[in-house]
Amino acid sequence: MLDDVAFVAALSPALGEEYRSAKRYVHEVPTQALLHVRSFAHRLTGLLAEQAQLSFDSPNLYERIEQLNRQRLIDVRVTRALHRLRADGNRGAHPEKYHLSHHELLKLADKALQSLLSMVELLYPRLLQQEPPAYEVADNRELDGRELCYRAVMQDDAEAQYLLGMAFKNRALTAQAEHDDAHRAESVAALLLAKAAYWFGLAAEHNINALYEHGVALLHGYTAAPQPEVGEPLIAEAATQQQVDAMALLGYFYMVGSHCFSVDLAQAQHYLQLAANAEQSEAMANLGVLYYQQQQFTEAFHWISHAAKSGYPHAQYHLSLMLARGEGCDADVVASEQWLAEAAEQGQIDAMLARAQHMLNDEPSFGSDLSQAEQYLRLAIRYEQRVMAMIELAIALTDGSFGRIDVVEAAAWLNMARSRGSSDEQAVVLPLIASLQQQTARVLQLSTDAAEQKSLQRALELLAD
Repeated sequence: MLDDVAFVAALSPALGEEYRSAKRYVHEVPTQALLHVRSFAHRLTGLLAEQAQLSFDSPNLYERIEQLNRQRLIDVRVTRALHRLRADGNRGAHPEKYHLSHHELLKLADKALQSLLSMVELLYPRLLQQEPPAYEVADNRELDGRELCYRAVMQDDAEAQYLLGMAFKNRALTAQAEHDDAHRAESVAALLLAKAAYWFGLAAEHNINALYEHGVALLHGYTAAPQPEVGEPLIAEAATQQQVDAMALLGYFYMVGSHCFSVDLAQAQHYLQLAANAEQSEAMANLGVLYYQQQQFTEAFHWISHAAKSGYPHAQYHLSLMLARGEGCDADVVASEQWLAEAAEQGQIDAMLARAQHMLNDEPSFGSDLSQAEQYLRLAIRYEQRVMAMIELAIALTDGSFGRIDVVEAAAWLNMARSRGSSDEQAVVLPLIASLQQQTARVLQLSTDAAEQKSLQRALELLAD
């Protein structure tokens, strides 16, 4: 009986290789597995188009899936499944943007592999005009931790060293989602990043991806103080060798200026365009921003919408704003809210805050789930200490929007907002504190319940700090 890798390869050797690679990395470097999942989806759309002699209008995976759907070459079930695989792959490319824990990444990668097999079973009769053969899933951990470490240490294998570095880096990037204590998360992340930097440095001479990551490690100071004067030239060197992430980052350096590179918008456009053509989502988004800054809204909308459709949450948020304002497109409030919801669902902080505000203010938001609004506000505080989220949460806790009133917690959030807020935010916070002080004092005078009196007194203490 065929094993699962041979089963997929029977449909297409190229798909079989992508599946084998994804399975190989799933346990130790799940982000790499998810990147292969996305590549699998890309190759599969090409196979479907080739059979129908269809030429794609765009290299963008989202557009390819939609074009297949419009041509009725795939049904709704396959369309949705391909979009899920696309989205899973995007999470592998930018795990830190989605606030996923390492355990969640492992579950996501494992589930994506199962989805790949289901997709092959579904499409096998259509592509080969025969029923799929029986197969069994082999319990094959080709790249378990021991094997990876052996290759990296004993064989001085640059690819294994790079993968070890990525394993440590991704654990560091997901540390915040695994630890409620911010200081603990920072300490764990620092240790993991130092380990990642070590392996990137070892592999940099022989592996282009490791060279890029080594530059990033020096730029951000994974092991010591940041060394942009050393890190940025290494990133530029990787960019000249067509490393896509390096081209995207070098383009960003030229767009905003950096330690080694002065602003040069022509060079910025050059490198961002190269990376965008390779479907690097941040490059597409930044290319859109570059056009936006130059008031070329049609081009900005084109690239930002491409980045949004690729699953990049920051681009989804900015696309929502452009649709609301009608910049580079016809204004579309419904589509704007849809993209805002998509960005919020993927953990984009500005989008979560905006969605929560829409829900609390009872604005059109495709459902006003107030428990979801509360979760968004708390996540915005947890991950970025957003003062406006503290303010909105405090107001909702005092007016009963969440179905309960908690004056003590509201006072605590306003106290924190007061200590962290900018001058503009202070202008909002201070009147709210004064108002809540007055209301709390009045209720305290009338209260006859000892527990309530204790809570109200605690709230006043917090507000007075």
